[in-house]
Amino acid sequence: MQITSKPLSARFADELNVDIEPLATRFKALGDPNRLRLVFQLLSAGPGQNVGQTAGCCNVDLSVVSRHLSVLHQAGIVIREKRGKEVVYRIDQKNLPGALRSLAEAIESCCQTSPEVLEEEK
Repeated sequence: MQITSKPLSARFADELNVDIEPLATRFKALGDPNRLRLVFQLLSAGPGQNVGQTAGCCNVDLSVVSRHLSVLHQAGIVIREKRGKEVVYRIDQKNLPGALRSLAEAIESCCQTSPEVLEEEK
């Protein structure tokens, strides 16, 4: 019998190849309503927007929007690019969907419920 010092949750995350810390950072960043509004604004913006263009979705000062975008950038949710004198933000389409998908797959793999049970819950 093998004894392991890792808690069950950590072993489960390892088995599913889920990196907990970055995922927690992303969820923390997405937990603020204004940051979530900014994410949806950027999703609808296409190639990206600067701080002034993005700020229209929130009823806060530009400096606050800038700080929110910085948090989203540090969490790996948005990418910022310097274009001339301005900084343009866009959703990190390479990393964010995969991180969210890994959590969804973890939920699906551990919590598979039969159709009968789902029907009873309704």
